[in-house]
Amino acid sequence: MPEIAESMLRSINQLDPDIVVITGDLTENGFLAEYDGVKKFVDRIECKDKVLVPGNHDSKNAGYLHFEDLFENRFSNKNFGGVTVVGVDSSQPDINEGHLGRENYGWIKEAFTGENFKVFALHHHLVPIPLSGRENTVLVDAGDVLDLLNRCKVNLVLCGHCHIPYVWKLNNMLVVNAGTFCSSKTRGKITQCFNLIQADNENSYGNWNVRVSRVFPQGNLELVTETVM
Repeated sequence: MPEIAESMLRSINQLDPDIVVITGDLTENGFLAEYDGVKKFVDRIECKDKVLVPGNHDSKNAGYLHFEDLFENRFSNKNFGGVTVVGVDSSQPDINEGHLGRENYGWIKEAFTGENFKVFALHHHLVPIPLSGRENTVLVDAGDVLDLLNRCKVNLVLCGHCHIPYVWKLNNMLVVNAGTFCSSKTRGKITQCFNLIQADNENSYGNWNVRVSRVFPQGNLELVTETVM
């Protein structure tokens, strides 16, 4: 849907974001030709600080190798001023189900030390979401990962996968699921959108005020939730 993609791209660039996080399914089948097109499109996003993680579609047909060539690491730990973003690859080649694995828990815990605003990005869901039917969309080790993130006092979890935008608040952590940016694979009455997340701690108590909105192809915004953490 190129016209929607172009409209959404304009909206992103007009918003002038500090950080752009893309939570996977950049391609349909993980082929190099698809990745080349995606790379050109992502390069047009006018934001120097980007974090990308692959989805299950991106890892098909050994597509994760192309991801590594074009977007560097499938696992990353980046600090942008007062924000730490940890991105992980939850995909498994040619399998739809997600898995993170205990071998990754240690470095994730280490990455989240400190007092920054903490963001965790992955493709698969950590909690079930409405309208996803009976699909197995949640990480195999979701419970252990949630416990880890809770102990690390992570503020924000960003997921993708099912093209259903939704927000859960668990303890003092927001779990924000993305819809689809431009795919025609939408469910029910859901349309294409992306999430705009605004966080600031400009108050005397040092708490973070976090607003989550959805941006639609026409450029209109819908506030979903606002919370202090």
